Amino acid sequence: MAVQAHATAKYIRTSAQKAGLVMDLIRGRDVNAALATLKFARKSVARDIEKVLRSAIANATQKDGFGGDVERLYVDACYANQGPSQKRIRPAPMGRAFRVIKRTAHLTVHVTERPAKITVAEGDARKRARGAAPKRAAKSGAKGARTAAKSGATKNRVTRKRQKAVAGKA
Repeated sequence: MAVQAHATAKYIRTSAQKAGLVMDLIRGRDVNAALATLKFARKSVARDIEKVLRSAIANATQKDGFGGDVERLYVDACYANQGPSQKRIRPAPMGRAFRVIKRTAHLTVHVTERPAKITVAEGDARKRARGAAPKRAAKSGAKGARTAAKSGATKNRVTRKRQKAVAGKA
């Protein structure tokens, strides 16, 4: 069974929408590619997401049944939920007050270990490749004839022969 692990950071001072934009960049990627993406992302929340991802990787390496190869880990799921908002008041002209909402988010990253690839014997691979090539060639030839018929290339040849035959009789 593949090892799964997750990590969560709560009460991060950003909106869940802004964090979600950065998380969309890493979802489904290998952890090394995700870390590189977060390192060069221009959003400030990327640093917080990077910390959570590193924590999830560390959690996965500590689990029983982990293969020991961090290269096989990938970001299975990542999301940002909305946390509690802080309501503040900002003075406005003529004795009024504007409300300022300071949003927070809870960031969660799930990592999963990819299953080991099954290697096919060299002889089996050659048999499959040899069997597949002629079928593709036969299909493409038939398709080419159908396309020519649709375009009217053969139809034009037939009409030219008829015109010559009619012209020869007259």
